[in-house]
Amino acid sequence: MNAVATPELTIAALEAGTIDIESFNHEGHVYAAWLYLAEYPLADAIGRFTAALRRLTIQLGVPDKYHETISWFLMLQIAERRSLGVGQDWFSFRRNNDDLFSNAIDVLRSYYSDKLLWSERARKTFALPDRLENRNCE
Repeated sequence: MNAVATPELTIAALEAGTIDIESFNHEGHVYAAWLYLAEYPLADAIGRFTAALRRLTIQLGVPDKYHETISWFLMLQIAERRSLGVGQDWFSFRRNNDDLFSNAIDVLRSYYSDKLLWSERARKTFALPDRLENRNCE
């Protein structure tokens, strides 16, 4: 079983700031986003998830670790991919979307230049992509 998909990592725990921060790695972020998208419509999921992440970084004393564009973009990617695999459970989603786990920065770089992605503007507010390499628009 995937160690991330445990009862301890829940929406309620993230929103309360009571998650085990040591195990809240990149996969934990993706799993939490997946949980929000399973529970709420897209706009609500983005709002609640990003608010919880911002609160958590403030609580931990590292508010500069929060990145609005990365958070929103990954939520949008996860939502799109969930829509393509109706009824997928977490383990199926994880298995079928390895690039979001092993190469998330490369996925982002398909859409964003480094100049924009790492800018202060992109950290503070969601920025639309400035490149579209290898984008299949079927």
